[in-house]
Amino acid sequence: MAFPTLHAPAGPVPADAPAWNPQRGGAMPSHRYRPVHERVHVPALLRRWPGRRIERAPLWVPVDLRDGNQALAEPMDPARKQRMFDLFLAMGFKEIEVGYPSASRTDFDFVRQLATTPGAVPEDVTVVVFTAARADLIDRTFEAVEGLSNVVVHLYTATAPLWRDVVLGKERAELRALITAAAHRMARLGEGRDGVRFQFSPEVFNLTEPDYVLEVCNGLSELWDASPDRPVIHNLPATVEVATPNVYADQIEYMDRYLERRDSVILSVHPHNDRGTGVACAELAVLAGAQRVEGCLFGNGERTGNVDLVTLALNLHTQGVDPMLDLSDIDEIRRTVEHCNRLPVHERHPYVGDLVHTAFSGTHQDAIKKGFAHHAEVAAESGLPEREAPWSVPYLPIDPADLGRDYEAVIRVNSQSGKGGIAYLLQTAEGLELPRRLQIEFARVVQEATDGSGREVTGEELYGLFRAEYLDAAPSDWAWTVGDDWAEVNGRRGTGVGPVDAVADAVGAEILSFSEHKAGSGRDAVAYVEARVGGSGGSGGSGGAVVWGVGRDASVLTAGVRAVLSAAARAAAGRAAGGAGKA
Repeated sequence: MAFPTLHAPAGPVPADAPAWNPQRGGAMPSHRYRPVHERVHVPALLRRWPGRRIERAPLWVPVDLRDGNQALAEPMDPARKQRMFDLFLAMGFKEIEVGYPSASRTDFDFVRQLATTPGAVPEDVTVVVFTAARADLIDRTFEAVEGLSNVVVHLYTATAPLWRDVVLGKERAELRALITAAAHRMARLGEGRDGVRFQFSPEVFNLTEPDYVLEVCNGLSELWDASPDRPVIHNLPATVEVATPNVYADQIEYMDRYLERRDSVILSVHPHNDRGTGVACAELAVLAGAQRVEGCLFGNGERTGNVDLVTLALNLHTQGVDPMLDLSDIDEIRRTVEHCNRLPVHERHPYVGDLVHTAFSGTHQDAIKKGFAHHAEVAAESGLPEREAPWSVPYLPIDPADLGRDYEAVIRVNSQSGKGGIAYLLQTAEGLELPRRLQIEFARVVQEATDGSGREVTGEELYGLFRAEYLDAAPSDWAWTVGDDWAEVNGRRGTGVGPVDAVADAVGAEILSFSEHKAGSGRDAVAYVEARVGGSGGSGGSGGAVVWGVGRDASVLTAGVRAVLSAAARAAAGRAAGGAGKA
């Protein structure tokens, strides 16, 4: 067996399965797991979120320096922490979680560095620090933030039944008393400090009874005296994803409706990605009333990661909504994050991966090539620069130029590629404008060269194939001379209405189509000839092989002559249209 550890499901086909679905019951122990509706009750409500649209960006809060850092095999040193913090400022984040100062000396020292270095934190930026609900840890946290003008002290405690029973060993009332005591201590330490605000996270909110979360959060809003000018943040994490995103949205909408002092509460979310739906959870949560989103750049975080703030922000951008962040040099952002995390960003990661704007498929390439041409036409007609014209190109939901990328890597060629992509690369790299039938023929040449290996062909290699197949097809020792209406090629004389026709007559060819243009910078002319070579009667006769030839030269006349000679040489070598190597 090719896969001895795998066993295709061999159970019965369900009796109610449609005839078109032959999937069988498997042996994986799915019965061990309870569905979410058996684990947490979500009160029924008439949902409003499905009919809403996201029309403005929420407050973004990167947690890379705390939550993301805790998930690294090698946590950031002070230099990498500073580099990441500087990146956040450059991108325009206004609230940044910087660490867990009571958990490590490195985090404590970094917060102190921000607090004691003049100008380290701009006046309109708020620093967030994280602490568990324990007196000594809270005291250490307030010691760390002394001197910071704007700071949020973030208190967390797990509240879900499984955590209460297994981890904390506390009943609901006991746990609420613990949280309240911690909140009282924070209120006392923050008294008289106008720039200090408070945040609470009921860890594993999405598996906690909604009425209990509401009870705890409302109590803290009152204790901390939440007001519009000094709002409290209630952050509701999907610490472990356990349900489809609509369930999380229902939970957020319930809280949005029933939280007291709602105009004095910032409703925040912190989705993780255990089910691979962290982005969807965040977006639906915003529809449901969330005003603030915590996450990481490119989704780093414990287990399968935190929600990716870059993806969320650029999703808004592609809907015409200002993300209120600068993502215009996505590769610089990626390089910095990779350096700080010492983790690579996947090639297929949304927006930032090396291959996300790249098409190998022939049908995709053809559509993109036509889309670029159409975009240029629309921009010209409207009198706008292409970078300002409305974007609408097949398969590219975002203009790569918006992210600081050029178009060189948009189309790349391998054995799966088609004529459109190949033509696009030759046009952008070498200024060649291949006629459609020549595109089809050369695509076969490329597939012939790549089918065996399946490897990608670079733009340089692609032009090398084209040059070898067409431009260098005629032997260099072929001798030719031309006049106004005559030509001689290797001792054979021909006549015609012009020099190119005369060359065709000399080599026994009939020109079926001819086109030419200036290439690249305009220094060279390129000529394309489709010709029938050989057959009865020579020029103008029937039969023979239909072939393409291409010539390139600074002289327009020489380019045309070389195109005819290329066709004749390719015919002699059996390189006829309809298949490389077939006459």
